[in-house]
Amino acid sequence: MLFRRCLCIIFLTLASISSLFASSYGTIFSETRTDFRDESIYFVMTTRFYDGDASNNTQCWDGQSYNVGDPAWRGDFKGLIEKLDYIKAMGFTAVWITPIVENASGYDYHGYHASNFSKVDHRYESDDVAFEDLVNAVHSKGMKIILDIVINHTGNFGESNLCPLFKRDWDADQSNIDDCMVPLNASEGGLLPSNYSDLESGKQYAARLSKMKNTPDENGQKQNYDSHNYWHHYAQFNWDETNRWWGQIAGDCVDLNTENPAVYNYLVQCYTTFIAMGVDGFRIDTGGHIPRLSFNKAFIPAFKAAAEQYKAKRGGFPFYMYAEVCARYSSIWYREHPNLSPLYYTWKESQEYDWDDNPESWNTIVALEGDKCDTHTNHKSVQATATADLDNKEAQPISNNAFLNGNDYHTPDYSKASGLNVIDFTVHHNFVDISSAWNVANKDNDKYYNDATWNVVYVDSHDYAPNGAPEDKRYSKGTTAWAENLCLMYTFRGIPCVYYGSEIEFKAGSTIDKGPNIPLKESGRAYYGGYIKGSINVNDFADYSNASGNIAQTLNHPLAKHIQRLSQIRMAVPALRKGQYSKDNCSGSYAFKRRYVDINTDSYALVCISGGATFSNIPNGTYIDAVTGDTKVVSNNSLTASCSGSGNLRVYVLNTNKTNAPGKVGVDGKFIYGSSSVNIPMPTWDGSEEELIEEPENPEDPDEPTVDPTRHEGEQIVFFEKPNSWGSQVNAYVYYKNGSTVQINGAWPGNKMTSLGNNVYSYLFPEGTIGNPSDWYIIFNSGSQQTKGDPGFICKNGAYYTVDGEDHIVPLSPVGINSVSENSPKVYATNRNIYIENADDENIMIATIDGRILYSGKQTIIPVSNSGIYIVKIGEATTKVLIK
Repeated sequence: MLFRRCLCIIFLTLASISSLFASSYGTIFSETRTDFRDESIYFVMTTRFYDGDASNNTQCWDGQSYNVGDPAWRGDFKGLIEKLDYIKAMGFTAVWITPIVENASGYDYHGYHASNFSKVDHRYESDDVAFEDLVNAVHSKGMKIILDIVINHTGNFGESNLCPLFKRDWDADQSNIDDCMVPLNASEGGLLPSNYSDLESGKQYAARLSKMKNTPDENGQKQNYDSHNYWHHYAQFNWDETNRWWGQIAGDCVDLNTENPAVYNYLVQCYTTFIAMGVDGFRIDTGGHIPRLSFNKAFIPAFKAAAEQYKAKRGGFPFYMYAEVCARYSSIWYREHPNLSPLYYTWKESQEYDWDDNPESWNTIVALEGDKCDTHTNHKSVQATATADLDNKEAQPISNNAFLNGNDYHTPDYSKASGLNVIDFTVHHNFVDISSAWNVANKDNDKYYNDATWNVVYVDSHDYAPNGAPEDKRYSKGTTAWAENLCLMYTFRGIPCVYYGSEIEFKAGSTIDKGPNIPLKESGRAYYGGYIKGSINVNDFADYSNASGNIAQTLNHPLAKHIQRLSQIRMAVPALRKGQYSKDNCSGSYAFKRRYVDINTDSYALVCISGGATFSNIPNGTYIDAVTGDTKVVSNNSLTASCSGSGNLRVYVLNTNKTNAPGKVGVDGKFIYGSSSVNIPMPTWDGSEEELIEEPENPEDPDEPTVDPTRHEGEQIVFFEKPNSWGSQVNAYVYYKNGSTVQINGAWPGNKMTSLGNNVYSYLFPEGTIGNPSDWYIIFNSGSQQTKGDPGFICKNGAYYTVDGEDHIVPLSPVGINSVSENSPKVYATNRNIYIENADDENIMIATIDGRILYSGKQTIIPVSNSGIYIVKIGEATTKVLIK
């Protein structure tokens, strides 16, 4: 009998242990996963993530000399499928990927320059992997997929079904525009002139754009080519005014007429194809350049209807949509204009506006460039919202959907919600550190969102970093700052989103994007695949074993381990995922309380980050910390949590009738710990993490224009003539010694120099470079080769160097070309325009330093898009000009 009792006790104990494991964070998560606030998002640029099929690799038409060995189109669907286990091992439950439809532009690897919305771009696919295979693979991992879509614009090469200008030859070399893009003239069902291929590049652009938005064509004539008004024809706009809703934001982003039923019906039809495949949501690009009325009248209802029709493909889960309403501004109201602010898009209209759904209703309107189409019903209604909601902040609706009523959760009122959520640009812009983000994420601001718990929250992205980080570079404020920011992202209101590589501070401090003017491998969009080579067995989210190779090292980075622990804690506590919040009666550090209640769940949590806190007027009961397992029985409505260390936190969870506290979740690490920090060594990768596919062999592009070394008044510039044996990328490393080494232009190997042709390179010091060049030393280098070091050559402004040292000083160039007589041609630049005087009807050619011809003709004012050095040829005379 005693033996049987002991046996029963053993069996009961084992059953209890089994029950404990069954209640792990993974089980809690699966049982309480009801809407998209439960997810955490990993954002990847598909082409820059992982290469699963080398046969579809290709360069873009532009920037090829910068990207030898690193084709811009490198990652693909097959590679992403191979590395879903890595994303899941990190703890992410959803993946957001960049747009997938066919693209056409000089630099289109990112997917935002559509040429055919109805088809997937072949460069992502493999013989055995299509997009639907990726969707199915994501779902097989228990994950969700967000598809980035563009409805605001196309590229400038037409659109196959709205304005056919080219036939794409997918069997040709995709890196050669002349091979793969076959112009279509009228006899071939297109709109381009028969002599298109013989036109200069500037006139080619004019020919294309005129067919899309009625701008002057290749002959300088305006005609009603876009007779259906598929694109907006308005020419000028301001980022800070409502005319950004119908203005063209960039040369490669031709603004679609989103108020035209023929256009939005076509876009909805195309994107419904992907909803039918099972995508779980859309991230909508450039949403702030589309009127909210167009979303509320056209896109949101149609996408919601399609999502309902195909919900079985998502396992019945709700479809989620969020828009990029870019607002690089520190306060909640962008430039004090409500209808240009992200929060505005989370609401339905406050009054009824007329709307015409007839797809032929625009066909009778003739609008040449500059016309707003003011006569159409839909545009008049949009214009009315532009006026009504531009400055009237007091009239904007407010909501308490995100806030607790004391300690109590209340049912949110979504009757006025638009159904569209947003990226939290206010928090993003302020996320230089946790303190700045904390100060703007509060009740006074969040009441203007319909429900801020649905906001997507991130620190940096493929476009921007927070203000002061600085904005144009990947976040580089250090690992501890990252750890604190992530703690807030994973426990406070909103859906956390992490840009690929941030888990190891990949490319921290690198310029995020400068188009084809810098190598991708030096940018914030560099290829990541080398860091995640290897194998892994994944048991659940943030639970893996048997990792090997570089992927094992990457997953063991202190910040990566931090994200894994935060993921586990967030999954274990429903309140952290979708709870309402309050900062009231929470004294101390970054302290708050959250609660979520539904028919099966009552989850209540007290959180403090980077310091302790006292929580007053809270429910009595038993609280267990998810970080340490510490138990506190509260009987006086007050709890004090001790917490030390930046990036550490405490999450005291109340045992309720419906939901027990999970106990300690995960293991201690460098930032999140109980009594002491755990030392986690930095990764030791195998050296192949940033390897190129091939090494460049030809140091010079034979088509690269040759520019004589010149310098201008006010410039700090040096020149170097490299040996033939050196590679094509040459760097200049500049420093001086003042007890220790002070680096003038960054760590070794310094900055990339600009090729001028004939093995000659220049390095122009940025404006604001401080110091006395005569005290500096300079070392030129290329890979393993360099000029003499310790200390190097003395740096002199305007000096021309060889491997033997200074050769001569390049004299200051006179104003003009080859002559300083009063009537000689003169070139100068300001405000992103190049001005030519005294050209005497000579042909003018403008080219980039890497040989791309931007303009050829006889205009004397030529706009350019980017800063940098440009080659200017007037007749037979050549010079260069600097755009700052």
